[in-house]
This record gives sequence, C-alpha cells and structure tokens, in this order.
Amino acid sequence: MTRKERAEIISTVLNQLYPNPKIPLEHQDTYTLLIAVLLSAQATDASVNKVTPALFKKANTPEKMIKLTIQEIENIIRPVGLAPTKSKAIYNLSHKLLAEYEGKVPDEIHELEKLPGVGHKTASVVMCQAFNEPAFPVDTHIHRCAKRWNLSNGKNVKETEKDLKRLFAKKAWIKLHLQIIYFAREHCPARGHDAHACPICSILK
Repeated sequence: MTRKERAEIISTVLNQLYPNPKIPLEHQDTYTLLIAVLLSAQATDASVNKVTPALFKKANTPEKMIKLTIQEIENIIRPVGLAPTKSKAIYNLSHKLLAEYEGKVPDEIHELEKLPGVGHKTASVVMCQAFNEPAFPVDTHIHRCAKRWNLSNGKNVKETEKDLKRLFAKKAWIKLHLQIIYFAREHCPARGHDAHACPICSILK
C-alpha cells in the first residue's frame, strides 16, 4: 500500500468520525486564541481551558494584559506548567503587538513567529484557526500518528509537516490537523495503544 493510498483511507475514516472538528481551546477572538495556543505548549487543552477564563476576565486584550504584572499573569496560569516562561512571553508579546502592530495579531506567519514565545506550531495554529489560511500544525500527537501510520519517517515535527503537506490536499489541512489530534487522543494514544481496536491502525496492517 502506497503512502498516498494510506492517506486516502485515513481521510475517509477521519471524515466519518470527525466531520466538523472544533478547536478544543476556548477563546473569544484572535488575541485570546493566540494566548491559549501559547499556553497549550507542553500542556493539555483541558488544563489551559481551566485557567484562561480567569486570565481573560482580567485581560482579554493586549492593552489590558500589559497592565498586569508578569507575576500576576504567572499566578493565574501556574497550573498549566512552564508558567514563568509563558507569563513573560504573554506580557512581552502583548507589548510588541501594541508597539508594532497597533494591538492587532498579525495575519502573516513570519510576523507571528517574531512574537515572543510564538514558535512555528503556535503561529500555524493561529493562521489556520483565526485567519483560515492553509497550514498543517504538527504536534506530538500528529507526529506520532504519522509515523505509526507510515505516512512519514520524519525525525522531527518539521519533517513530518512537510511529508503530510505532500500527501494531503491543501484544502484539507486545517480540518485534518484537528481530526488527527482528536483521533490520537481517543483511539491512538502513545501508551496502551491497541492496534487491533484502533479504527485506522487495524485497517492499515
């Protein structure tokens, strides 16, 4: 079975299971989405969704965020982990948005990647979810599944992203990114995975 054939089977299963996947991070607009995605690095979406209501109640715009101290931000977001680093990034990127982008989140990936604490994956998520621009953010879930499904031999997420972009139609990237994340969590976990019960692994053998 070629990788292209595998990709077609996977797309069919994912479209049946998750026809309209929604981004699991709660947010109000582009700015709060950016902050939520930044917080989700090395953290679960559930843990992020527990702290963002309190954070956004105090500050849901860059103007309000810079009125908080870094310590105040850190105290609110501590449960998600890496709070000292993330609180500085949130504070500093809010300053940068006001100083260089009139308080608006830029809609170009290279500009997003210039913001403190915003890497390629975070920028890609914002591009596709906020601006509906085709992107294929690859996290550890997608990286794992791509290797398990023999879609990529990528040693890192960047290599995996390139492989997946070649295999799947550009118009499907945004939806697929979310579909694979949901599938990985529910059916194809890193530990305790049962290939015989997995709706995809069981048919790709």
